Amino acid sequence: MAEFKLPTEVVELPSKGLVYPKDNPLSSGQIEMKYMTAKEEDILTNQSYIQKGTVVDKLLQSLIVSKINYDDLIVGDKNAILIAARVLGYGKDYSFEYKGTKTTIDLSTLEHKQINLELFTEGTNSFNFELPATGTKITFKLLTGKDEKAIDRELAGLRKINKDDVPELTTRLKYFITAVDGDTDQKTIRSFVDQQLLARDSRALREYIREIQPDVDMTYIPEGEDTPVVVPVTATFLYPDF
Repeated sequence: MAEFKLPTEVVELPSKGLVYPKDNPLSSGQIEMKYMTAKEEDILTNQSYIQKGTVVDKLLQSLIVSKINYDDLIVGDKNAILIAARVLGYGKDYSFEYKGTKTTIDLSTLEHKQINLELFTEGTNSFNFELPATGTKITFKLLTGKDEKAIDRELAGLRKINKDDVPELTTRLKYFITAVDGDTDQKTIRSFVDQQLLARDSRALREYIREIQPDVDMTYIPEGEDTPVVVPVTATFLYPDF
């Protein structure tokens, strides 16, 4: 029986590979993906994956051809891969409801956010920010898939203790921040977030992270309007027949 080779496409990463160590394949700024097959549709309809919330990760891991560690991907790069998966699986046209009207956009026209290359040190996922109210110097990183899983585990544990009081925002900040005034000790970082981080400084840090985070620009301007809105990722994004 003749060997059948699936077609593949190279996907450009929003980070350009700058945040990955130079010996990491992701530092190339590209990833190779194959077209979706019936096997991947089985993944999308797997009830166990859906209930566990792992269906997207399972899908992307199945589609990625490049030899990488999937958990190394930062969130913004993973978003680009998800959009590519939708295009390679079901085409570039994505339809959804906006103000009661069916709207269709071309996903292939979505561009990467513009990033300030001067803020990046090639091969290093580390950034600096001075909190505006207190002047405290913060070092932080962009979260990876590994970090996201650790956060989910910690939050799940906290819900078992008190399901009505889960500190999601501060928990995430504890994973973002890698040093406070040069101190990298985890106890110091956690204590700072819990007891000393002012609300105005927390907001400023989170806004700065969003500003520099490489990602896909998911905004578009609806017909007849001037203000851009965010493309909603609904159930039909990966399940067009939903």
